[in-house]
Amino acid sequence: MNTGDRIKQRRLELGLTADDLAEKIGKSRATIYRYENGDIENMPTPVLEPLAKALDTTPADLMGWQSSSISPLHNNIRCENVAESELVLSYRKLNKPNQSKVLTYSKSLLSAQQMEEDVLAAHAHTDVEQTPEGVQHDLDIMDDDSMWN
Repeated sequence: MNTGDRIKQRRLELGLTADDLAEKIGKSRATIYRYENGDIENMPTPVLEPLAKALDTTPADLMGWQSSSISPLHNNIRCENVAESELVLSYRKLNKPNQSKVLTYSKSLLSAQQMEEDVLAAHAHTDVEQTPEGVQHDLDIMDDDSMWN
């Protein structure tokens, strides 16, 4: 795959038209097609960097100098795994109030996860022998919403 192929593939993955991409980087549609068709092979850095940014990738990835650090596509979304892309797709289908709820819930889960990790870390640094029951007791306390109101 050459640079032009990578540019076109990434543009299509993002759902951009040649006009969209041209507008993002201040070039014409014809120039974008020339990049994609390989008519312009020696792309200057002042063009390559904004092009990579507009395509949400790196210049090295576009030029084929390195493999992308972003995982393969699933439903035109670059994510770590299929579950992550499914989450993004679901999120995009939600209306704005429900998207806000998802973000609030995610932040709440992250906060609770951090508290659990802190409790486990605190237990790990004591002279008291840690038991599964004791750890569960502490986690239950952390999960008790009445403790935080």
